[in-house]
Amino acid sequence: MNSKINQKEINIGVDTGKHQLDIYIRPLDIFFSVMNDEKGIKESINIIKQHKPTRIIIEATGRLEHAFIFACSKHKLPFVVANPVHVRKFAGAIGQLAKTDPLDAKLIAHYGEAIKPALSELKPESMRLMSDLLARRRQLMTMQTMEKNRLQIMPNEITGFIKPILTAIKNQIKKTDLKLIKLIESCDEYKIKNDIIQSMPGIGNVVAFNLLGNMPELGYITNKQAAALVGVAPINKESGSYTGKSKIRGGRYQVRTAMFMAMMSAMQCNPVFKEMYHRLLAKGKPKKTAIIACVRKMIVILNSMVRDGVYWDPEMGK
Repeated sequence: MNSKINQKEINIGVDTGKHQLDIYIRPLDIFFSVMNDEKGIKESINIIKQHKPTRIIIEATGRLEHAFIFACSKHKLPFVVANPVHVRKFAGAIGQLAKTDPLDAKLIAHYGEAIKPALSELKPESMRLMSDLLARRRQLMTMQTMEKNRLQIMPNEITGFIKPILTAIKNQIKKTDLKLIKLIESCDEYKIKNDIIQSMPGIGNVVAFNLLGNMPELGYITNKQAAALVGVAPINKESGSYTGKSKIRGGRYQVRTAMFMAMMSAMQCNPVFKEMYHRLLAKGKPKKTAIIACVRKMIVILNSMVRDGVYWDPEMGK
């Protein structure tokens, strides 16, 4: 290996697949593939460490890259979680139209060398803590609902035992929310995304928490995929000559539930969704169908906002 190459930055591009990682080391022109599992990732880390990379660039998919990122963080390797849209724009700028796994890994490494994106600050422990805090918040909300239901049916002699429990649960929810806010404020990547999401009138902490923790793909996928992940994309029901009504199904119910609640607020304070909801009702659409359509539009707009790094503008709803 000559001194000229040693003086250059070492950028490593990683193309992530469900079962495989394709890795290219630039400018050494080294390409190799490993399985996207514990054994394969360990093998890739051992090879990568030998070359003392300036940065390891991996495209964000939302989930498939997590295990590799955790391994990089554990071994204190410098990594960048890149927005796939930015990489694709870079490919267009240099005229790369062909698409294969080796070419993608090579492109990602080239992107790292040319653009020199800042290293990612989001640490695996932060990602895990966000998930754990959200899980605990859901548990507390469930307990609160159960106690409120009991309060409605138990005699007055018993309500005195229930109210202190409700107060304690309410305080725990507040403490959990404060920890979530502190976590977001401590990480630029979370903070920027949170600010963009909450710039939309009608969106508050609860929806932002759920999108950050339960839908990390936001901004890195197509609008159609975003709607499907939330579970508000219409699924056709067809069999032979039979054609039924399109219905929604699947998706991440925690995110969907939070967004339905947010839409109740958005239809009051956000002119875009208020107009859309009443327009659909005027066309004879059932209320539930109209709300689902509004939520679908909301997640599509949010996905575009995060993808492009732009704040809310009423023109987006037109």
